[in-house]
Amino acid sequence: MNLHKTIQAVGIGLMTLGCVSTANAQQDPQYTQYMYNTGAINPAYVGSKSNLSIFGLYRTQWVGMEGAPKTAHVSVSTPLGESGLGLGVNFVNDRLGAMDENNISVDLSYTIDLSYDYKLAFGLKGTANLLSVDYQKLRIFDPSDGVSQENINNKFNPNIGAGVYVYSDKAYFGLSVPKFLQVDRYNDNYDNQEVVTMREKMHFYLMGGYVFDLSDNLKFKPAFLAKAIQGSPLQVDVSANFLIAEKFTLGAAYRWDAALSALAGFQVNDNLFVGYSYDAETTALRHYNSGSHEIVLRFDIFSRTGRINAPRFF
Repeated sequence: MNLHKTIQAVGIGLMTLGCVSTANAQQDPQYTQYMYNTGAINPAYVGSKSNLSIFGLYRTQWVGMEGAPKTAHVSVSTPLGESGLGLGVNFVNDRLGAMDENNISVDLSYTIDLSYDYKLAFGLKGTANLLSVDYQKLRIFDPSDGVSQENINNKFNPNIGAGVYVYSDKAYFGLSVPKFLQVDRYNDNYDNQEVVTMREKMHFYLMGGYVFDLSDNLKFKPAFLAKAIQGSPLQVDVSANFLIAEKFTLGAAYRWDAALSALAGFQVNDNLFVGYSYDAETTALRHYNSGSHEIVLRFDIFSRTGRINAPRFF
């Protein structure tokens, strides 16, 4: 079995090697707590809050499985005065088996008023991707395969994306494509024919949510996120979260045919929020791992109104 099939197996996270000769590249990282950093998937979100927001996330997926994904994400977003413009910068490191990807993206949004309550934002995203593959981390079945003799070091690919985001203090709805360009990340020579073994495809995201005031100290937010990729099943996340006394967040989520999640968060003070989530697999992979963990930190400062408002819950 040659090298490109080994890469295929790692890339799609299967326990055994695939039987086909073409596979998708590692796709966009999976987030359970996407609602706290929506700019990662929709550039129109940046600037929707009235303050500068610094965000950090670390996710370790499928704990106990060798080569399972690990993702670190740091971002900064802010409105640009009263211009209606918003700016965001993201850095993502995503590791999966022998692959190590670094993504640096810049988001720019522009917001207009639809009514007294609702605003409409348009966003653009520019991304620089650097891919590295260390073949020494793989079990090479054919040492004579020439591809395995030379690692991939920071192979550069650019991309562009866009999104729209409608929101108020209580509701939001967004549609986005973070990367428009279909990129062939790696080609292999198989039976004297060049075969694309890693291809990055377009991801379509649709999201929405609404906050219900159940009492003075209790808010309830049902929400959903749908992700579509050509050649892959539709992925849908549905969640229900409660905000208690503007301090504590508790909730649960279900990723259709994939995982059940528990979420918790704490607003330490006006500036700092800490969140945690745990995913329990519902697929056959549950027999080979002990779940996925995700930790987030968000620090809000420099509000243009002179103070940090009560948490908006999204």
